[in-house]
Amino acid sequence: MGRKPAHVDARAGEAHRDRLAGDPIDRVHLARFTLGNAALEREVLELFAEQAPLYLERLRNASSGREWREAAHTIKGSASAVGAWRLVRFAQMAEQVDVESGAALGEGHRDEAIAAIATATDEACRHIARLFRGA
Repeated sequence: MGRKPAHVDARAGEAHRDRLAGDPIDRVHLARFTLGNAALEREVLELFAEQAPLYLERLRNASSGREWREAAHTIKGSASAVGAWRLVRFAQMAEQVDVESGAALGEGHRDEAIAAIATATDEACRHIARLFRGA
């Protein structure tokens, strides 16, 4: 298998950073996901905004590594569907945290992951509320 030229990897990294730096919800991605159906887009966003805090609560209450990974994976999947890329990235990182290890607890990795996901979830939900305010 051949290696990609360095400039290809650099462009991919720049595109990834651009997606993370943009709006909390990638509306272009969402439009592709919903085939341009505005009513479906709204329904998907409202469902996400309703469910995301519940998924976050599942993550907070996870009492085992398995429950933690499942909750993080659920957040990642739902965030991917609406194009909430920052939330996706934080959920991916959370999936990697071994919450049952003493080091993760002692160094606060669990709490840091929850705080990052909570902030990104709140940001996405507030963005959704602004989109449909007065509509």
